[in-house]
Amino acid sequence: MSFNLHPTLKADSFIIGDFELCQLLLLNDYQYPWFVLVPKRADIKEIYQLSDTDQKQFWFESRVLSEVVMQHFEGDKLNVAAIGNMVPQLHIHHIVRFESDACWPKPVWGQKPMLAYENSIAEEVVRNISHKLKDYGFKSM
Repeated sequence: MSFNLHPTLKADSFIIGDFELCQLLLLNDYQYPWFVLVPKRADIKEIYQLSDTDQKQFWFESRVLSEVVMQHFEGDKLNVAAIGNMVPQLHIHHIVRFESDACWPKPVWGQKPMLAYENSIAEEVVRNISHKLKDYGFKSM
């Protein structure tokens, strides 16, 4: 079975590009630098369902993304979570948090409505993060 991005993730995000295992998304909410890794595997809901090789690759990609976005945005904290209660496809959130953000110190889920990026700002974020990830096998769209 081939990989298809869940319609909700597709509707709520910008597709940035692909690592070896995961597709990288930017959630369309400018209140937080919010990235999502989606392993390109069909019918996977949990990390433990990935093969051992895929798990190692996932943790590598997550670590690289985490370091890059924290350095780029100079965040105070990085929230990494695989909730999946609304979207069953395995996807892992990487949210750069700031003590000054709208929800600090609470989690971002359900606190504030999403506020869409202006296209030029989203394009700049996508371009900057893609450029910083290119040395790690990342291919931008």
